[in-house]
Amino acid sequence: MKTKIIAFSTAVLASGFSFAQTLQEAITKSENERYQAAAADFRSLISREAAKGDNYFYYGENFFKKGDLDSANMFYQKGVEVNATYPLNYVGLGKVLWYKGNSADAKTQFFKAATLGANKNTEVMRKTAEAYINSDNKNLDEAITLLNAAIKIEPKNAENYLLMGDALLEKNPTEGGPAIKQYDKFTELNPKSPKGILRAGKLYQRGRNYQLALDLYKKAEAIDPTFAPAYREKAELYHLAGQKSNAVESYKKYLELNNSDEARERYAAFIFNNKQYPEAISEIEKLQNAGNSNLYLDRYLGYSYAELGNKTDTAAYKKGLNAINKFFDKSSKVSNFKYVGTDYKYKGILMSKTGQDSLGVIEMEKGAALDPKIAGEIINEVAKAYMKSKKYGKAIETYEKKMAGDPKNLTSQDWYELGRAYYYNGGAKQREKKDVEAIESFVKADTCFSKLSQLSPTYAIAYFWRGKANVQQDLKDDKGLAKPHYEKAVSLVKPEEKASVKQNLIEAYLYLGSHYAFSKEKDLTKAKEYFNLVKELDPANKAANDFFKSPAGK
Repeated sequence: MKTKIIAFSTAVLASGFSFAQTLQEAITKSENERYQAAAADFRSLISREAAKGDNYFYYGENFFKKGDLDSANMFYQKGVEVNATYPLNYVGLGKVLWYKGNSADAKTQFFKAATLGANKNTEVMRKTAEAYINSDNKNLDEAITLLNAAIKIEPKNAENYLLMGDALLEKNPTEGGPAIKQYDKFTELNPKSPKGILRAGKLYQRGRNYQLALDLYKKAEAIDPTFAPAYREKAELYHLAGQKSNAVESYKKYLELNNSDEARERYAAFIFNNKQYPEAISEIEKLQNAGNSNLYLDRYLGYSYAELGNKTDTAAYKKGLNAINKFFDKSSKVSNFKYVGTDYKYKGILMSKTGQDSLGVIEMEKGAALDPKIAGEIINEVAKAYMKSKKYGKAIETYEKKMAGDPKNLTSQDWYELGRAYYYNGGAKQREKKDVEAIESFVKADTCFSKLSQLSPTYAIAYFWRGKANVQQDLKDDKGLAKPHYEKAVSLVKPEEKASVKQNLIEAYLYLGSHYAFSKEKDLTKAKEYFNLVKELDPANKAANDFFKSPAGK
């Protein structure tokens, strides 16, 4: 979990549901991810029973579940103040410390809680084990020890087995059988709860057994049609399976059961991940226009505008940069805020797209350093920024770094882009009168496009670019280096594709026409055929018309 800043209001939320009459009803709403409705219930309970420590602990848990550790800590601390002998609030304080990396002080709080519970309070054991299982800083052996102790005291408490399944799965992620047995035991003891079945579904989803996972999610829905997490998990499953419409339909069902601001924030993030960028922008801007100032909305708004590009909104990149700048401004005021690599990736892309190429590269490189898993895609964006600013040498360095001595590290697209970088670098060296360096770049460009043609043998563009690179190595056409590549390129273009590669075809036909008209391999009949092909695509083409006016053309 990450610390989040979420606006907190003491006003009672009109959620459409009646307030809980019991603490358990409020807890159930929290487990159902109806956090705002649960919060209203906890406030009502506290107003009636201000001295009860459990009201504060479970109110804190409501914040903890949605990632707002600071607000959770505030209520755990208040619970300690109003009832110093109630043990669970010490567990809560320990959980926050444990999640924030302060293990020593966290264990002090856990010890206090265990002592106040006389080492027999199974909820203390479960909540402590939960922290050890779910945090980044795991202590799975200790969690299993605590849960075994809880099972010994309360063998019929289903929650023990739910957490034991989680612990066993985290301890051995490749072996799901032991965890499934624990989840089945939970369902056996508490058949009216869908939580065990949902956990089993998530396990199978993690193992990419999507059909079995889907069947279990549907089974969970049948047990409790109001259990919102089942619809959210099903939406995530459909998203992974590439079924966008089913994914959105399932998430909308989730929103019917939990139409809170937090739920809509999660929905906005979901449809962004579903690559529905216009819909994500619309959802986020509706929330913001209604007064929601959550900084994570600015994050996803910036991301969405970056992905949308200027195709449908000519100011998309500017709007995106404005949003991502707001996100960084708000997050800078949050102590120890944890950024992710994509924050810098998208900020860099948006800066580059709005003319700040050098600064954009710096931001993108921060993202690659922070998250090596996305370094490859960020490297591509860095290279694009260098190409845009005509720093071809830097673009070449970027792709060579990605290749790291192994050509297999580059995709077909990478070879294409690296070839273009070498080609344009050769042009720059020509203008600087550095002819030897220019030829070296054109040779390397040809090598890149040759690699591309090997990976995609029927891709005409690879051969067009080989033709371009070889023209520059044989400017007087003494050797006819470009001829075989241009001939191969035009032979691969299908009639219906001509419009999309028109300029490449004209360039190829002009070269071939000139080659047969003026080189050692003179063939005026072929030359006329190619210049006529140029005129078919471009009747006003000066070079073709000049040829037909010349003695050779006549």
